[in-house]
Amino acid sequence: MTVTFGRAIREALEDEMELDSRVLLMGLGVADAKGVFGTTIGLQQKFGRERVFDIPLSENALTGVALGMAMMGLRPVFTHQRADFSFTSAEQLINQVAKTIYTTRGEYPVPLVIRMVVGRGWGQGPTHAQVPHGLFASVPGLRIIAPSSPADAYSMLRDAIKDPNPVVFFEHRWLHDQVGELGKELSNAPGLYKSAIIKSGKDLSLAGISYGFVEAARLTSLFSSFGIDIELIDVRTISPLDLATLTHSADKTKRFALVDISAPDFSVGSEISRKVTEATWGRMFRPPLCIGPRHAPVPSAPSLALEHYPKLEQMAISLNDYFDLRIEPSKLLSRCLEMHQPRSKWRDQPDVGQIGPF
Repeated sequence: MTVTFGRAIREALEDEMELDSRVLLMGLGVADAKGVFGTTIGLQQKFGRERVFDIPLSENALTGVALGMAMMGLRPVFTHQRADFSFTSAEQLINQVAKTIYTTRGEYPVPLVIRMVVGRGWGQGPTHAQVPHGLFASVPGLRIIAPSSPADAYSMLRDAIKDPNPVVFFEHRWLHDQVGELGKELSNAPGLYKSAIIKSGKDLSLAGISYGFVEAARLTSLFSSFGIDIELIDVRTISPLDLATLTHSADKTKRFALVDISAPDFSVGSEISRKVTEATWGRMFRPPLCIGPRHAPVPSAPSLALEHYPKLEQMAISLNDYFDLRIEPSKLLSRCLEMHQPRSKWRDQPDVGQIGPF
């Protein structure tokens, strides 16, 4: 069936909760009428208040509660409507959740999933649009996944719920309305902790993380019209990183670039670039290129926020110049304009009369 990314998440939660009575859902807004961008709508009505419940504004304390639940055999899914809110629970996440399996010699598994909604949006500003996947990926003991398609969102979330290790599930808010096919009877071919080669190519390896993969796919389509054969890769999992798939592709094409959803400075993108460089030293046309937004707080004004993130034409020119693809810049820009899809408003711009922060 054809579903949105957000609907796929809801389907995964519902299916796991039906399958396993130990699975429960907690977090700000999970029982709200809007259901965390539509991903939890109707679940409290179906499974009851003991398994689907809102929480007070005490993320650090409630993360400790979720950890205790996991240690005692339950499988909680803790949801942050903004990843920024997870910073108030950093002590529990970094010092307790990530270390419990190690400090107890494996006696206490921690089957805990932390959902974090991230990324750009209308008026999100500097404290509601951050993407801390690099921060949490640096913490030993946490597994970090960031699918980009409805099929992967469904299968990877279900796999994460079954995982005995704590998993942080990053979902970009601009992915929630992405549409794709979902076949529940099919297993996820690449596996939970594998990157996926979506399209084979010979001229350039282009990887994307989360919504960065959507941008990478647009760039692949753009350059194909000029005869550039791009190998398109969905990173999917950040920690543990499937370096073998990335380096094998880079070795084949001799050019590697990555589109991330956070600034390249001190980031997942820069770490992947480092690892690919070390693994392919001396065999590449040029070192890897990492593309992402500015290393600066996100402006609250939508007009300024639009300048914070790289546009299609800016990414295309960067790839063309850096890898000497020799496409006439004016023709490249003209094609970008043809591909431009103007929107009258941001995807999450509130409607007139809307009340509440979400």
